[in-house]
Amino acid sequence: MKYRWLKYFFLFLLVVILAGGGYVYNYAMSLLAPRPSMLDSPTTFIGFNHIGISVLDLDGMVDFYQNATDYQVVKRYKVENDYAANKLFDHDSMVYEMAILKGPNMLLELTEFADQPDSISTHMPFYGPGMTHTCYQGPIDKPVYQKFKNAGADIISRGVGPVEVSSARVSYAYAYDPEGNMMELEHMPGLLVSMAVGKKWADEHPMWMTQVALISPDIKQLVDYYKEVLEIDPYRVNSYGPSPLIDAVVDFDSVRFEGAWFGMDTQGKKLEMMQYTLPVTQERSTQRRLTDLGYSFSFEVEDIQKEYERLKNKGVVFVSEPQKMQDFWMLYAQDPDGNVFSLRQIIDSSSPLSLKNM
Repeated sequence: MKYRWLKYFFLFLLVVILAGGGYVYNYAMSLLAPRPSMLDSPTTFIGFNHIGISVLDLDGMVDFYQNATDYQVVKRYKVENDYAANKLFDHDSMVYEMAILKGPNMLLELTEFADQPDSISTHMPFYGPGMTHTCYQGPIDKPVYQKFKNAGADIISRGVGPVEVSSARVSYAYAYDPEGNMMELEHMPGLLVSMAVGKKWADEHPMWMTQVALISPDIKQLVDYYKEVLEIDPYRVNSYGPSPLIDAVVDFDSVRFEGAWFGMDTQGKKLEMMQYTLPVTQERSTQRRLTDLGYSFSFEVEDIQKEYERLKNKGVVFVSEPQKMQDFWMLYAQDPDGNVFSLRQIIDSSSPLSLKNM
């Protein structure tokens, strides 16, 4: 009886090898193998709290994401003439409106800033630079791809559905939201879903968010930076391409890239970094402002003052000291590539906006 799991383990490996070949085998082994994650970090980091998107049309974008994900707006508010907000963004007169959508394992925050009415939304290239996307993942029998398409997403990937990367039916697609922000849509077969997030949890949540994807002109520099921030190593570093399957996902021929992944908190969340060598990921032409259109993200921590001092001593440059805003103590920073991220500490431990209560 106690060795029964070995039989199922070797049976699983056989099925994976026969059904999916190298990609699915490697993916499965990455789930099975011990790998560093936030649980191993000596810091007070808990994990990703939210994906942020700075938008032009808050109402329109809330409608799109609610239709695509079924996530509900749990809070919506406007900020104006607020001292803490001015300090937080290093701006004399911050005005913005925010809507917070709650997913099963992360928040999606959409913010319309008043100081960019003349901004023009553009379609982020898959090869960056910057935070190009987050991933919406679900079981193969749930309509993640179709829900986004029905909501009006502009599909990038070739073909009439997500691209199957193997006969085991793991599939991906890239798409744009109405303002040109890219997202990854992923479907996984039941066995891999169970290994990644657990069957019971997946049965209760047909769609969840998994990653922050940072595309860098210097992946080594960025990996070293986040190793210092998180105090863990990436669990996977590898080279990819050329592959007709990757080409179909991104709609570009002969793609090649380097990749590295850090394990975050629960439900399969990860910090993903890539540097494309074909097409080549270029450096930013201008410095990104905190309020510029596009993505940002946050780490939730248990002790923001402690992390503020620790990271300052490591050379991380923050916009301000921690400020009390709504449900959190917060502060903003930018990594060496100019990607915007924040640290957050929940004020009310029972708040549904904390990772511990998701």
